Amino acid sequence: MIYLFGGDDTKNKLSNYEKFIKSIPKDQECFFINRNDFNQMQVESFYSGSGLFFKKSFIIFSNIFEYEETREFILEKLLLISQSSNSFVFLEGKLNKSILDAFRKIEPKRSQISIFELPKEKKEKFNNFLVANAFGQKDKLNMWIYFRQAIDRGVGMEELIGVLFWKIKNMLMTKNFGKFKEIELKNLASEISYLLPEARKVGRDVESAFEQFLLEAF
Repeated sequence: MIYLFGGDDTKNKLSNYEKFIKSIPKDQECFFINRNDFNQMQVESFYSGSGLFFKKSFIIFSNIFEYEETREFILEKLLLISQSSNSFVFLEGKLNKSILDAFRKIEPKRSQISIFELPKEKKEKFNNFLVANAFGQKDKLNMWIYFRQAIDRGVGMEELIGVLFWKIKNMLMTKNFGKFKEIELKNLASEISYLLPEARKVGRDVESAFEQFLLEAF
C-alpha cells in the first residue's frame, strides 16, 4: 500500500501526515528514510518482503524526490512497491504532473493520494532578483534573508542558481564589477555553473550546497 502526502500547503499537509503516523498500530515497525540516507538495496528489501521479526512494516520517506537518481528509482519501482505486503508513506513538497500521474496509475485499492495545495490567490511570486542583487552588492545578511524567503515560498534551486549566474555574467559583460574584482566574479561564475550537477553527482542536498556557496562567496 502506498500513501502520498504532497503539495505546498505545508500546514494542512503536516497536520494530516502527523495524524496518519500516530494512527499506525504500535506493533508495526516504522522505518524513516530521508533524502540523505536513501539506500536502494535497503528499499528493495522492504518492498520484496516482510521483515524477519515482524509481519508488516511502514517505510516512511521524506522529500526523497528532490534527488533525480532517487526519484527515478522510486518511480521505476512504484508498481512493485504498491504490491508489497509492507506500506510505503511519502511526505513530499509540490510535485510535478509526471510524478503525480505515476502515483495515480496505481490501483486505488493500493494507494491513497493526498495533495494539499494553497489557493492560487494566496500564492505570492517571489522576486528572485532580490537574492541576486544583494549578492552583487556583497550584502551577505540581506542575501541570506532573501534566500531563506525564496525557499519558504517554494522557489526551485534551478531558478535561484540560474538568476544568480545571469547576474554574475551580466556584471562581467558590462564590466560593472561593483565591490568585486573581475577575477573573483570569473571564479564565482565557474563555481556556480558546476554547483548543481556536482551536488547531484555526489548525492549532496542542493539547497545546503547553494546556501554554503552564498555564505562563503565573500
